Amino acid sequence: MSLSKTLKGKTSSEKATAERPDILQGTLDLLILRTLRLEPKHGWAISQRIQEVSDDVLLVQQGSLYPSLHRLQRRGWIAAEWGASENNRRAKFYRLTDEGRAQLDVETDRWHRLSEAVALVLKHA
Repeated sequence: MSLSKTLKGKTSSEKATAERPDILQGTLDLLILRTLRLEPKHGWAISQRIQEVSDDVLLVQQGSLYPSLHRLQRRGWIAAEWGASENNRRAKFYRLTDEGRAQLDVETDRWHRLSEAVALVLKHA
C-alpha cells in the first residue's frame, strides 16, 4: 500500500508521525551518547535535542528512550544524578562517562561503516 493511501484521512500530526522512521536500538544509543557529549541532560531534553537537530524527523518516544538510558547506564557509558530541570522540577540528569566517550568513537565508526555499506547496496543492487 502506498504511503499516500496509508495516510489518507489522518491529521497532519498523525501524518508527520507516520512519516518518521523508527530508530533502531543501536542507533538510538549512538544518538544519546552523541547528545550527551557536550553536557549532561535530563531525558526529556535528550529527546527534544535529537528531534531538534534532526529537523523534527526523529521523534524519540519515552518507551524507547528510558530503556536505552538504563541500558547505557548499566554498561557504564553514562552516569546519572538527580537535579533540578529548567522549570525547577526534579529530574535525573545523564552525563557521558570516560568509557562512554570511548564507546561513542567506536559506535560512530560502526555507524559510518554501516551507512556506507547501505549506500553501496542502494546504489548497486
